[in-house]
Amino acid sequence: MARAIIVSCAITGGGDTVGKHPAIPVTPAAIARSSIEAAGAGAAIVHIHVRDPETGKPSLDGALYREVTERIRDSGCNVIINLTTGPGARYIPGDDDPTVGAAGSTVKTPDFRTRHVAELLPELCSLDVGTFNFGEHVFMNTPAHLRKMAANIKAAGVKPELEVFDSGQIRLATHLIESGLIAPPPLFQICLGIAWAAPATPESMMFMRDLLPPGALWAAFGIGPAQFPMVAQAVLLGGNVRVGLEDNLYLEKGVYAPTNASLVEKAARIIALLGANPASPDEARTILGLETAGTQSQKKAS
Repeated sequence: MARAIIVSCAITGGGDTVGKHPAIPVTPAAIARSSIEAAGAGAAIVHIHVRDPETGKPSLDGALYREVTERIRDSGCNVIINLTTGPGARYIPGDDDPTVGAAGSTVKTPDFRTRHVAELLPELCSLDVGTFNFGEHVFMNTPAHLRKMAANIKAAGVKPELEVFDSGQIRLATHLIESGLIAPPPLFQICLGIAWAAPATPESMMFMRDLLPPGALWAAFGIGPAQFPMVAQAVLLGGNVRVGLEDNLYLEKGVYAPTNASLVEKAARIIALLGANPASPDEARTILGLETAGTQSQKKAS
């Protein structure tokens, strides 16, 4: 049988892409609609950020997460929802006093960053493991904050997707696993091409894959023009894949992707050409050790 590859679609992200591309979903209705379309194109997972509907800027508003989540669930779409916990980690030192965050800093407590997960109970949520220079700001996730976030996520019964951007972060994630804060099997997302972290190259993906603890499940993605080469590379190396407008705006050189679904469709074609198939949401649940959609519905009803 052909191997089933889990395709995750990162719908909108929190980057400064609104205004650069007309298809970036901004409102909860648009984010939910794009998620449902991506699922129809073959995505088993949708990775959700939210944006201020008025400005398009990234938002930490729990009500926006709730509206997106409820719209997807109410539609009857079977896709796995993966809510981000990344926002609330940006630090920009002040010019006069670097101990005080400058405008644009968003640092929040671990409880704040995981509160929407505890309230909405998605099947997955991201957990960004590590602190590094993310472009011009610091993406700050200290070990103490990560331990608290991991404990909150575990208490909610949600599976974390461990986003790792460089090799040392895999070591920290492995420590969290060995400490009992991450239930097996762990799920890693290898994030490549972000400045200033691991580059989007076959060598980086292979190196980071080989550092994963035994039994780990994993996926990988590259940003910008590396998105589709990294899809092929991840499939060849035994992993799963992620695409989406959060990471890349183009379907091919010079051609904007009209929708998230178009990126998923292209990934699905690459997967098929390599002799595999995109996993359905329920196939992905089986691979990831999640409950089936039917069991999820029974729990919510009770």
